[in-house]
Amino acid sequence: MAAASVARSATTPFPLNVVSKPSQSDHFPKTALNFDPRFKRCRIALALASLRSDDNDRSSNGGHGHNHLIGGALELDSSAFDDFPYDVVSKDLHTLPRPLSSTHLSNSVSDGSRLRVAYQGVRGAYSESAAEKAYPNCEAVPCEQFDTTFEAVERWLVDRAVLPIENSLGGSIHRNYDLLLRHRLHIVGEVKLAVRHCLLANHGVEVEDLKRVLSHPQALSQCEHTLTKLGLVREAVDDTAGAAKHVALHKLKDTGAVAGSAAADIYGLTILAQDIQDDCDNVTRFLMLAREPIIPGTDRPFKTSIVFSLEEGPGVLFKALAVFALRQINLTKIESRPLRKQPLRASDDNNGRYFDYLFYVDFEASMADQSAQNALRHLKEFATFLRVLGSYPMDRSMI
Repeated sequence: MAAASVARSATTPFPLNVVSKPSQSDHFPKTALNFDPRFKRCRIALALASLRSDDNDRSSNGGHGHNHLIGGALELDSSAFDDFPYDVVSKDLHTLPRPLSSTHLSNSVSDGSRLRVAYQGVRGAYSESAAEKAYPNCEAVPCEQFDTTFEAVERWLVDRAVLPIENSLGGSIHRNYDLLLRHRLHIVGEVKLAVRHCLLANHGVEVEDLKRVLSHPQALSQCEHTLTKLGLVREAVDDTAGAAKHVALHKLKDTGAVAGSAAADIYGLTILAQDIQDDCDNVTRFLMLAREPIIPGTDRPFKTSIVFSLEEGPGVLFKALAVFALRQINLTKIESRPLRKQPLRASDDNNGRYFDYLFYVDFEASMADQSAQNALRHLKEFATFLRVLGSYPMDRSMI
């Protein structure tokens, strides 16, 4: 299914009024319990459907459903590991904890003393600030790659992970969308972080001394106007804090870095200029991931994230999104990603081949709500694949 199918067809007018039509999913419960003991691992998949039969019945119990629909799996690995080597925090660049790599995953384990939260990058990264905002007083554990961060949680080396999923200027982080599907972690929360870029350099270096600047490609593009005005040559590196670390470690005199103020404190750099981003409304949304889902509630605003796929055909995506519109459920995000194992499929009429897509959708409702349960039950009637990634409290804090 082409991504362009998201757009409304010019020949198919969108109805001004959508009339709700009952679905079979609104009239009967479904319960499933699966246990798989293979390879000394347990997998428990639990799906609880509401015993209530219709969206309108919610009014009889104050608008709340009785049961929760929870999708996912819990995997336990009995392997034993050595002590986790990330307990020392120091401003000495040679003694700072190295990012966790895939080679460390076989000889590390959480000691249970404090909540360990994995993030991608090195110390001073924006992801570290997001982890500390999401879990105050946690022990933030740096990881080299996004993949390593997921694996650290799955192997019980850390308790949680905090990963970026979208930026208000740069858009979606596609790699993490793909990893959400590949791994079996659950979204248990979200946190939004205002990104404030600074121009950093070693002590004694002035702006006039700089000839080039290092940072992540997104950070460089977000500060394009300021950096062009200063006449600096831009060089892209893996992450913002890594750029600051490189400048400090090699004591560069003609090179600066674009990073956050936390990186300046950690690596002993001077802040030559603050808030150098071209757009002040620069916010990154991060997901909080765990091995087990949280029990959704109705005591606060919740958001639910799902991923599904559809058969090819006219109006199929419209039909999928209509299950939410019929129940007055607001969608906050839709993202399409190619289905990697079979990106191309022959059309039924043999007129060519088309792309298969997965659709990631966020909507404002808790899986404890009857309407959300009915919407997903309705969607499952014609979706070829459906998975709930998490139902979690929304971050409504002021940035």
